[in-house]
Amino acid sequence: MERKFNELLKEWSGEQGNVIPLLQKTQEIFSYLPEDAMAEIGRVTGKSSAEIYGVATFYAQFRFEPMGKHIIKVCHGTACHVSSADLLDQTIENELAAVPGKTTEDGLFTIERVACLGCCSLAPVVMIDGEVYGKLTGDKLKKILKKTKGNK
Repeated sequence: MERKFNELLKEWSGEQGNVIPLLQKTQEIFSYLPEDAMAEIGRVTGKSSAEIYGVATFYAQFRFEPMGKHIIKVCHGTACHVSSADLLDQTIENELAAVPGKTTEDGLFTIERVACLGCCSLAPVVMIDGEVYGKLTGDKLKKILKKTKGNK
């Protein structure tokens, strides 16, 4: 396991309190919550692995799979929805063989479906690595994905 994680566990050894900050810090280290890390958290806090997993699965902030190098957020707020956000999902699936909530097999992209990116006047919108792309069509998005793929 990573050295930072081992240091974190030493700090929390025997702590029976709230495990949420420990899970958050673990996710910061690994970018997700590995199964063996959750087992270790249970061991040092005196809780069962099932209890730790139960807490982690209750909150949407926790991930159980590694994130891709590039994070794609497809907006599905009202303005984007009525402006064909589903077409953007389909374009991403066709181009990257990935669906919302999953990471591509090569580990390059994680696709997320989000409620709103706050860019309604630019609908439909996609955010890639924090950069917003608006007024998208399938063809425009294909070009952006190809360019992003080239920036491995």
